[in-house]
Amino acid sequence: MSGWRLGDIQLKQSGVINLVQQGIFLTVDALTTKRGKEGGWVVERLLNQLLIELDGADQRRGVYVIGATNRPEVMDRAVLRPGRFGKLLYVSLPSPDERGLILKALARKKPIDASVDLIAIGRNEACKNLSGADLAALMNEAAMAALEERLTSGQSSSDGTPWTIKASHFELALGKISPSVSDKQQQYYQYLSESFRAS
Repeated sequence: MSGWRLGDIQLKQSGVINLVQQGIFLTVDALTTKRGKEGGWVVERLLNQLLIELDGADQRRGVYVIGATNRPEVMDRAVLRPGRFGKLLYVSLPSPDERGLILKALARKKPIDASVDLIAIGRNEACKNLSGADLAALMNEAAMAALEERLTSGQSSSDGTPWTIKASHFELALGKISPSVSDKQQQYYQYLSESFRAS
């Protein structure tokens, strides 16, 4: 939803009811900016409709509405009241072991060479501060390096030789991928987390 243009949001305003009924994950910063700020009356109408729907969501059994954002400071405080998005959780960047597990999940449908230790790659210092999205970019970049190597080596796909993503491809990819969250941004998010918890 964060990719919607303002006109799309206005057209889909009536769809907010369906979203709340289905318990769809929302990128709430696109829908819940503070009133009187960005977006004008369209965003205010959308926010008001969302608040009305959230107020009735606790009456529906088995419906959970979970919002995710990396911009909590732009959200209208009304959405954080009990019965709406009443529980705030700060999700930090993955730990070294979690990075390895994320890489394993991303690798499920990729031809990873049996010699590759994804947990070790996740623990690599070069992976420090990589988010899940960064790790997905790393996986894709390693796959592209493997494919480029195969194409430039003259091997054809019809010769029956399977191509795999090797540790060397991950090393090449690590040289191209950098963290999308800086140390300064991490400190800022940690500060926001503490300030939301205190309020």
